[in-house]
Amino acid sequence: MAILLLGLALFTLVHLFPVFLPGPRAALVARLGKQPYRGLFSVLVIGSFYLIYLGWTSAEVMPVYTPPAWAFHVTPLLVLIGFILFFSSKAPTNIRRLIRHPQLTGVTFWAVGHLLANGENRSVLLFGSLLVWAIVAAIGTNRRDAEWVKPPRQVFIKDIVTVFIGAALYVGFIMIHEWLIGVSPMP
Repeated sequence: MAILLLGLALFTLVHLFPVFLPGPRAALVARLGKQPYRGLFSVLVIGSFYLIYLGWTSAEVMPVYTPPAWAFHVTPLLVLIGFILFFSSKAPTNIRRLIRHPQLTGVTFWAVGHLLANGENRSVLLFGSLLVWAIVAAIGTNRRDAEWVKPPRQVFIKDIVTVFIGAALYVGFIMIHEWLIGVSPMP
């Protein structure tokens, strides 16, 4: 469980550094250069994912709570919404006009869905940590960036294409979920 906690701490710190410490981030970018900074950021994120994966697969599983029976039916919808929002964050869509942080909101839906369906210690730690991170990151980004300037309106077909891509990626991930994560998302 310590490895999982270490990976989550690394992921959180790396992602919150530019949100809450923009001055030191700018100084680091100035010293390293923009591309080397991005490379370092990417290496640290990949390292955190690796530690999270190792921690997840090696953790001794113990129940924390019993998920409600209905949660298994709600979770796929919440995760689907999470996928669509996550992937709409960089696309030119009207979704970005409605939701200031679609990627962080998508992580929130994804984490809540998983917390509803999974009640063991490693799930509570993983999904609970990512839920808290997404909320804190959204609040911190709002404070850092001040007023929200909405992007320009887009043609509706871009929203449809983005929803389709998000749904297709969701279906694809369901198909590899058990192989990749070791847990079947289906009953």
